Amino acid sequence: MPSFLDCRIDSDAILADIERITCIESPTSDVAGVNRVLDVIAGWFEGIGATLERFKTDDGRFGDMLRVRCDPGRNESGILVLSHADTVHPIGTLAGPLPFRRDGNKVYGPGAYDMKGGLVLAVAAFRQLARDKVSRPLPLTFLFNPDEEIGSVGSRKAIEQEGARNRYVLVTEPKRGGGKIVTERKGTGRFVVRAHGRPAHAGAAHHKGRSAIRAMAEVILKIEGFTDYQRGITTNVGLVSGGTGVNVIPEHCTANADLRVRDLDAAAEMERRFRELEASDADVEITVTGGIHRPPFVRGPHVEALFAKAVAVAERLGLELQSDGLSGGGSDGNFTAAKGIATLDGLGVDGDGAHTNHEHLLYSSIEPGTRLLQGLMETLE
Repeated sequence: MPSFLDCRIDSDAILADIERITCIESPTSDVAGVNRVLDVIAGWFEGIGATLERFKTDDGRFGDMLRVRCDPGRNESGILVLSHADTVHPIGTLAGPLPFRRDGNKVYGPGAYDMKGGLVLAVAAFRQLARDKVSRPLPLTFLFNPDEEIGSVGSRKAIEQEGARNRYVLVTEPKRGGGKIVTERKGTGRFVVRAHGRPAHAGAAHHKGRSAIRAMAEVILKIEGFTDYQRGITTNVGLVSGGTGVNVIPEHCTANADLRVRDLDAAAEMERRFRELEASDADVEITVTGGIHRPPFVRGPHVEALFAKAVAVAERLGLELQSDGLSGGGSDGNFTAAKGIATLDGLGVDGDGAHTNHEHLLYSSIEPGTRLLQGLMETLE
């Protein structure tokens, strides 16, 4: 009986598919671009007995979601593969600072590493198993979403619901340096802090004003002071805006803050501390919105057991599989792991430069990455 060890892997053909969807620019905000990527992906499942469903996200603001059931009619709990079709790179990146190109082992392109490369690996892994008629104990479902790069705000509900139907979740986010996969991630939060002061002429009535920007400067220092490396807590105020003119005491100021935490207790504590922020000037009002939008992905026993299975598959391939340890970046795997579903992340391509103009995958990671996914699809039970 054939197995994943016997499958032929055509890395050049897989790279051609990666190029095809990488050359469709699909920032989260470009609904048409994301949907064109999904059109191509849907075509890859034609003629192999899968059933496809396209549907809108929970709030309908983004591109479509695509669900592919590879074993229609099988209703038992199985394997869910999670991938996203959106990128962070704006339209024009391909024609500007990051054209698709290969330079030796490095293949550059917007989203090639995060995560169109990994997406293609998973689809290619299944298609080859199907062609070679390799038996799989569990039914397999793919779910592609359009808004991961902004926190999966519209697709979270569908991800959690689909995850609950399955025994295992495999996430095709990129590997870390040296081909390491991800077994735990920090939880992530976003907060918008607004200050409302009192406007006044900066010269004629300076004493009558109450500066929202000055108050916000104090608040920003408090937020930055929440960082505690020993506890795995980091905060970052990344965007600030306010004021109307240099000669006007500013009435308004807004700051956007990022939060990363390693456990649920810290998440609850930090949400409380953000809500309690206030200005030292009682005449300036501080309001806070937002919160934790991805729960921590904790490496519990369910994750440990799945990682051990992946290590066993890798050993059969002659590979040494390692985990990268705690990752500061969130993914859709946070949602399923937090629900107690055995989840492995970082199963995509190896490379570097995610979200930058030197983003690239390593061609040498295509074959082992595809084979690892095939082994998991075939052996998990």
